[in-house]
Formats: sequence, C-alpha cells, structure tokens
Amino acid sequence: MSSGVLEMDMIEELKMRRWARENYVPKNERPHSWHPVVHEEMEKKDYEGAIPLASPKFIYRN
Repeated sequence: MSSGVLEMDMIEELKMRRWARENYVPKNERPHSWHPVVHEEMEKKDYEGAIPLASPKFIYRN
C-alpha cells in the first residue's frame, strides 16, 4: 500500500514540474508561496535558457 502512496507523490511532482514549465515566469516575479518543486523546475529552465544550444554543422559529400 505504501508504494501506491509514493507513486501518487511522484505523479503529483511530475504534474507540478510540467505546470512550472508551461507557466514559467521570470525569477523576480515568482511568488514565494509557490511550492519548492515549482521553483526548482523554473530555476532549471532559467539555467537552460542561459546555455546556448549547440548548432550542428553538417558536411555534405557527393
């Protein structure tokens, strides 16, 4: 029975993380009342936005 409770907690956490990504707001506009998981996920997104994505270079050969 306890594994079912843990699974629900994980599902709820994933829902919160998804919500955080879909409803992202800049750090200075985030209410302190939001759950720590939401803050954590938005901080991850802050970091991801600061890192430039790799721009692949392709070599075409005939």
